[in-house]
Amino acid sequence: MNDLIIWTNEELIKEEIHPLIIIGLFVYEFLSIHPFQDGNGRLSRLLTTMLLMKYDYMFIQYVSFENLIEQSKKEYYQALMEGQKNRYKENEIISKWNLYFLNNISILTQKLDNKYDVFKTKGGYLNERQKEIQNFIDTNQPVKISDISKALENITIHTLKKDLQYMKVEKMITAIGKGKGTVYILENKKMP
Repeated sequence: MNDLIIWTNEELIKEEIHPLIIIGLFVYEFLSIHPFQDGNGRLSRLLTTMLLMKYDYMFIQYVSFENLIEQSKKEYYQALMEGQKNRYKENEIISKWNLYFLNNISILTQKLDNKYDVFKTKGGYLNERQKEIQNFIDTNQPVKISDISKALENITIHTLKKDLQYMKVEKMITAIGKGKGTVYILENKKMP
């Protein structure tokens, strides 16, 4: 395990091999070494997630690698055993594992793209408080934050600012101007 960790760190620092290949090789070696009596598979997926996030593959926190492995358990074991059957021999070939690993990374990104497409078509999620703000803006636009604060006294100014920021990021509302002079309108609506 010590040699594997040293090799992985050195290779990631050298940047001569793509990090996804290194991470896939790390996982293969980890599973082949099988350092613990139980939980090696789960730990390998946790380590995979950690390494992917460390190398800016942040998408992994929004999709489940664990779930994908569970759905393709047969292929997972076949790919792993294909290389392990000739472990430490010249004919140890891990290309099937590499392809399995990289294909699953690709599947995860596609799943995330699909989730995002669904989210995009539905628009961002608004809780009841945010819907109340949106309705107030729709009825009274253009409005300043002070107008909203006076009308919706149950919402603190701090919460109101966070909600307005979220709604701007989700492109539900547009902010025109700066500072205290900023007015808010619903996205795609012209000021009267």
